Amino acid sequence: MRVLAWGREGSRARAQADGIEVAASRDALFRDADVLSLHLALMEETRGIVSAGDLAQMKSSALFVNTSRAALIEPGALEEALCAGRPGYAAVDVYESVPVADHPLLHMDNVVCTPHLSYVEKDSYESLFGAAFDQLLAFAAGNRMSVANPEALKHA
Repeated sequence: MRVLAWGREGSRARAQADGIEVAASRDALFRDADVLSLHLALMEETRGIVSAGDLAQMKSSALFVNTSRAALIEPGALEEALCAGRPGYAAVDVYESVPVADHPLLHMDNVVCTPHLSYVEKDSYESLFGAAFDQLLAFAAGNRMSVANPEALKHA
């Protein structure tokens, strides 16, 4: 498959340094990519950053992957684009609201839907549980660590 990168200038430079092809423009990214995977944080300036027009430029054989945040895409745009055949396929693990009881993407044959489980991997669990046990052991020894409101300790 042909994978292209796009982003801010620094992201594009890092991609090129790693030997990854960078799209000539944002429009070219949507137009030329065989697989387009979003890797963006959701903030006010990225909300709805992917429009219906962006998706309409994609190949009918292209796969659109969103494992970042659903709100990066204009509401309803992905469902409409998939029905129109551009892109032809999608894979998502993020939805506008959770838990997902029902969603239009769940009923589409050209979409793979999974729960948002990006944090579920061995190293993440070991890190989270290790920190929790360290805090429990410190508390049992009379030490308090990572106290979110230390001023409350004055009243204990």
